[in-house]
Amino acid sequence: MNRINKLKLRWRELRMIARGLASTKHVILAHIIPTRRCNLACGYCNEYDDFSPPIPTEVMLRRVDLLAGLGTSIITISGGEPLLHPEIEQIISRIRHHGMLAGMITNGYLLTPKKIVSLNEAGLDHLQISIDNIQPDDISLKSLKVLDKKLEYLNQFAEFAVNINSVIGGGIRIPEDAETITNRAIQLGFSSSIGIIHDGSGAMKELNRREERVYREVRNEGKQSYSRLNWFQENLAKGKPNDWKCRAGARYVYICEDGLVHYCSQQRGHPGIPLEKYTLADVQREYLTKKACAPACTVGCVQKVSVIDHWRDPQHDMADTTHHSTLVRAD
Repeated sequence: MNRINKLKLRWRELRMIARGLASTKHVILAHIIPTRRCNLACGYCNEYDDFSPPIPTEVMLRRVDLLAGLGTSIITISGGEPLLHPEIEQIISRIRHHGMLAGMITNGYLLTPKKIVSLNEAGLDHLQISIDNIQPDDISLKSLKVLDKKLEYLNQFAEFAVNINSVIGGGIRIPEDAETITNRAIQLGFSSSIGIIHDGSGAMKELNRREERVYREVRNEGKQSYSRLNWFQENLAKGKPNDWKCRAGARYVYICEDGLVHYCSQQRGHPGIPLEKYTLADVQREYLTKKACAPACTVGCVQKVSVIDHWRDPQHDMADTTHHSTLVRAD
């Protein structure tokens, strides 16, 4: 990514932050799922299958339009494996058409120079790849050995920002692999982050001493690490709960392949409202609703978005929030 593109992207990101600080009445980040199918089967993942067809492009475009109507600032495409969608570029272009930032989370296996160029042309802003180990094993095939050539392609051709996420916990056998992965990302000029893998409910699991040492080493690597902002992970690494206001369902929304709005990938079914019926009144209600799962949550994207409102507007239990929201609308 050249310097001019970096400056343009940074300016758009700063505008997004300023808008988020100025008003709480819009969605900041939405995740959308164009296909649940994945070409891999990582042992810790509960977000994929090996048979689902891609969501029709016209349906995905309509969902992007609806999210634009909720004032969404960023849409990140994930899955499953989003690059399995045959018209993924059209979805990215529609996001950019509305002036929103366009991101993608991919396992990277399907990246080729031609595909990277097509993503450039579509207007992709951010791409993240999680690399779990150096050598593939029965827990994860997302290994540096397999993906290093893809990283070189990205270094050579990508006109969008690239973040390489390494992980610890969740059965990853050699936590020290995260250090090698982080160093390789920095060498190629990418930003880096580290995630603590959650359990099937999205809750934390305390790191052992070996994992915690690696976690701290990686967090201290390089000035480009997004994970430096992830202050709540300090408690997660120790198995301690966090005191924060989760704004899922409001500032962050997760839209599954069926077009339903959920708090996040690990809390599907709540609130479970179709996107076409989701309104700014729903956003207001969920903004004020206390989430019981929040203290043990490890879903970093939700926390990063919610932190912008950490200092304002206390949350209440669902019944209290419904009553409060009614009073607000009545006024």
